[in-house]
Amino acid sequence: MSRIVTPFLLLLLPVAAFLAFFHPAILQPGNTGWLIRGTDNGENALGAHAYWHDPAAGASLRTATLNAPDGVPLLYTDSNPLLTLTVKPFAALLPGDAQFVGPFVLLSLILQALVAWLLLRRHAPGPLALWVGVVLLAFPPTLANRFVHMNLMAHWTFLAALWLFLDAERGHRLRWWAPLIAVTAMIHSYLLVMVGAIWASAMLVRFVDGDRRTRWATLVQTIFILALVGVIARWLGVGEQVPAGNFGVFAMPLDALWNPGLDNFSNLLPTRARSTEQSFEGFQYLGAGGLMLVAAAIAIARIRPAREGERAVAQRLRGLVPALIVLAILAIARLPLPPVMLAILDPVRASGRLFWPIGYVLVLMAVLSVYRLSAERAAFVLIGAIALQVIDLTGMAGAIRAQSREADRHRLYVRTRDPRWSRVIGDSRSVAFIPGDVTRNLSLFQEVAWRAVDAGRPVTSVYAARTSRATTRRLEAERAAFDRGALVPGRLYVLIAPVPIPVIAGSRVLTLDGVTLVLPIAAPPGRQQ
Repeated sequence: MSRIVTPFLLLLLPVAAFLAFFHPAILQPGNTGWLIRGTDNGENALGAHAYWHDPAAGASLRTATLNAPDGVPLLYTDSNPLLTLTVKPFAALLPGDAQFVGPFVLLSLILQALVAWLLLRRHAPGPLALWVGVVLLAFPPTLANRFVHMNLMAHWTFLAALWLFLDAERGHRLRWWAPLIAVTAMIHSYLLVMVGAIWASAMLVRFVDGDRRTRWATLVQTIFILALVGVIARWLGVGEQVPAGNFGVFAMPLDALWNPGLDNFSNLLPTRARSTEQSFEGFQYLGAGGLMLVAAAIAIARIRPAREGERAVAQRLRGLVPALIVLAILAIARLPLPPVMLAILDPVRASGRLFWPIGYVLVLMAVLSVYRLSAERAAFVLIGAIALQVIDLTGMAGAIRAQSREADRHRLYVRTRDPRWSRVIGDSRSVAFIPGDVTRNLSLFQEVAWRAVDAGRPVTSVYAARTSRATTRRLEAERAAFDRGALVPGRLYVLIAPVPIPVIAGSRVLTLDGVTLVLPIAAPPGRQQ
């Protein structure tokens, strides 16, 4: 019977969680309009769209259609390199405006439930306690909060790393770690840092506890994994970007576990105001149900001895403590640092995220503590925690669901609705935005860039997580050339902020949907356009 019930629940629970927080229309591959509304998820979809329609992209994991002619790595468009590369061979068979951001969310929730079940299945005193524990461990508020950057909903990657760490046999095997680390590196760099910290702890424990042969094997495995990450990083285009230099701005507040940060994210607990950066990237709220679970676990631990399985987990987790301490320090630290340190820490500048594995370990140990009770009492306590969690988080669920309700309109363009956009872009040889910083009107940029990709026209700008010095200098030179009237023949200029229009533009100025355009000028006779 369990062979039927277990797969059914491993699918039913994540589907229920998905429907609680997202509109089902986001699962339709041909429904993209809800994404390109000026969000990080819009850049995710736009980067993939450009890559799939770039005949020169191949397996390079970058596209020259955006940020032309420099191009941009998919990693820095917030796209999912693994998913985008996997879909590439089938791009011709897909709808022209395909997206897989929505399907990836559901896939992540399914994998989340699977790994949570693997972590708990040998410890639960009964089936009901097992599945209620899976829900509490698999679907915390921190996971749902990543709705604006859905690649980072792949929390299953570091949950899987935790599962491997706790498995004395699998946790030593390269054949388990190498695929997980490779997959994680191809999804998002922050997840790689968390998985890497857990893997490094597993290797350290193995090295310290092993004999001479084991230590040599551990060193070989470490060298292989580091080389693997280096190769993937080079493939992803890491290395040429300019550090942002703002480590600590997106840190985690000290009260993050019990402070919702936003008024509508909790129905039961008060919110203490904090900066916008901290309220999102530093969001670590456990929810009223999660806090009740931790409190109950502490009380139970004082009166009931740990079971053998829980003691084994706790003993194994001691080897993870150094990594968790480092992640916690990085997540919380907001100290003024010298430029060298800021450059070193730039890859984890959204440092508040690094507390995620610690939060999951906290919930895991709390659930295992409740499992000290009888099957009926454990289920009762855990159901109470879920009930409290649901009551507390209905406002949060509604706020997040509202972000994807746009998908029900099935409308691709809302900012560039004039039918002349297609002709104007099609008559150009390239598209440039003035100023080059497209964050000034990101929704307009995403729609125009989407149209340009469809027409096969390169776009000279992009909204990227990191940029290179070469791109910065090029955009400055292009802006200076525009200001002095040195327009590039065949180029359509889209003005996303009020700027003086060069006299040479003359009658080439056009306004569509309230947006000022400078239509392409012709090349001088005999000049190649």
